Amino acid sequence: MDLAIAKYATQAAQSRGRVHSEPGSRRRSPFQRDRDRIIHATAFRRLKHKTQVFIAPEGDHFRTRLTHSLEVSQIARALSRTLGLDEDLTEALALAHDFGHPPFGHAGEEALDIAMTAFGGFDHNDQTVRVLHSLENRYPGYDGLNLTWESLEGVAKHNGPLSGPFAEGRIKTPSIAALDALFSLELDTFAGPEAQVAAIADDIAYNNHDLDDGLRAGIFAIGDLNQVPHVAQAFAEVRSEFPSVDETRIVHETVRRLIGDMVEDVIAETEKRLTAAKPASAADIRHLDRPMVAFSTAMSEKERALKGFLFERMYRHESVVSETDRARGIISALFECFAGEPERLPDPWRRSTDGRNTAQTARVVCDYVAGMTDQFALRLHRRISEGKY
Repeated sequence: MDLAIAKYATQAAQSRGRVHSEPGSRRRSPFQRDRDRIIHATAFRRLKHKTQVFIAPEGDHFRTRLTHSLEVSQIARALSRTLGLDEDLTEALALAHDFGHPPFGHAGEEALDIAMTAFGGFDHNDQTVRVLHSLENRYPGYDGLNLTWESLEGVAKHNGPLSGPFAEGRIKTPSIAALDALFSLELDTFAGPEAQVAAIADDIAYNNHDLDDGLRAGIFAIGDLNQVPHVAQAFAEVRSEFPSVDETRIVHETVRRLIGDMVEDVIAETEKRLTAAKPASAADIRHLDRPMVAFSTAMSEKERALKGFLFERMYRHESVVSETDRARGIISALFECFAGEPERLPDPWRRSTDGRNTAQTARVVCDYVAGMTDQFALRLHRRISEGKY
């Protein structure tokens, strides 16, 4: 079913362009080119060996950052098409949103934030902007991927404004602030509608797929989900409908339905808000006083209940906590090693340093460590610990 793009969608023909001017393509829109550059980026390939929840899991079927990003993209494209938005921009934002995650998920982020305390800290969203604008080095004429304004703005602000009355505690981080000074991202407004779709698709994907992975890992059982009434009800309905089906299929069907319920809720709530606000352009959506793409109040409560369950029963499970503590130690050790002895860095990283434990060296080391996959960080740490590096 082909749906016409809505007037409030981001219009590719009216893109604000790129930091470095380029001739347009005869075959692809600016947002198609952004998506294609993201897929071909080194950072995209690294996502296949970066943790979602479990650190370097032994099982082949647990989510990684790459599979998570693909799942976010699928949900985001479905929402975008139904709402009449630009699917290519939505897909680009969904595929790139986790580029800045270091190895070992949030444990790695926490360790790098502590290590970088004296130098502005570390934030994975800020690092995503840094990767897209500066660190990818595929093209001879500039650093970064030279994405459109709309893609960079969407990544920077997909969780909401970073300044002004609606920032809600979010702040301008160093790389985003530097890019904003060069190519104003209007940080006091909400992101465009496609970025809002990508952000809520991320919530839908990780909540439900972490539920699936937690059950697969045996961290909790279906019976434990009685603490989350809407999830327990969904399992009961599937079991009643398919009484002789094995538990694996029951889980898959229930998670599928939970995702579908969230998607339908977002569509209904967003259409309700569109009707009330009557935006005539993506700019109108940016300048509203609340997000246009959202869950209903009832679904927001359900989502919070599921998040709360996962936080208590999965993210704080002793096996997960033990692994994350180990991961923080590995990241801290790697940072200290290379910041204190930058001569041990490989080229070209080493050539960008300016001495031991300086601000510039710390930034280079942070970029190097943040770009590692779980397996690479584990192998490198082992080699250093054994005196073989």
